[in-house]
Amino acid sequence: MITYISLLRGINVGGNKKIKMDSLREGFSSLGYTNIKTYIQSGNIVFCSKEEDKTKLETEISSMIMDKYGFDVPVLVLNSEELKEVISNNPFANSTNHNKDFIHITFLSNEVKEINYKEIDSKKEDVDEYKIINKTVYLYLPKGYGNTKIHNNFFEKLLKTQATTRNWKTCLELFEMSK
Repeated sequence: MITYISLLRGINVGGNKKIKMDSLREGFSSLGYTNIKTYIQSGNIVFCSKEEDKTKLETEISSMIMDKYGFDVPVLVLNSEELKEVISNNPFANSTNHNKDFIHITFLSNEVKEINYKEIDSKKEDVDEYKIINKTVYLYLPKGYGNTKIHNNFFEKLLKTQATTRNWKTCLELFEMSK
């Protein structure tokens, strides 16, 4: 069995796409997944599966949500080793100059080959910092995620891929849960 972390984009945000976590765990169980654990109400699920194809898992989960709840939800699946690598690569995490409360991770569905850094720089606040590594955008946003222009929708449009963001605390908690 492989331990996976599933990140659902846009559920239970602002009263939209409401899914209760116990119901979501039942949905994951109906797919044959085991050791299902959720973290907070925003679509963070740790589970185990024999399936090795993450794309197949993403499709199964997305289809289950459409069938069970009637709405489309982008799903990103990574295994615990991938999350460990994302955490290890964070350029802001071990810096004494960066308050961990303002660190966010944007997970991308695909690795992006061409990045318009000028466009990102033109949208971000002077105090905002970012670093793109593989399929991850590391963000340091001292004015808060809710006050930035370099958010999910911005990166999805600019990079032409799906994205979902979690704060640093959530990333660390999901990794602990996946151990």
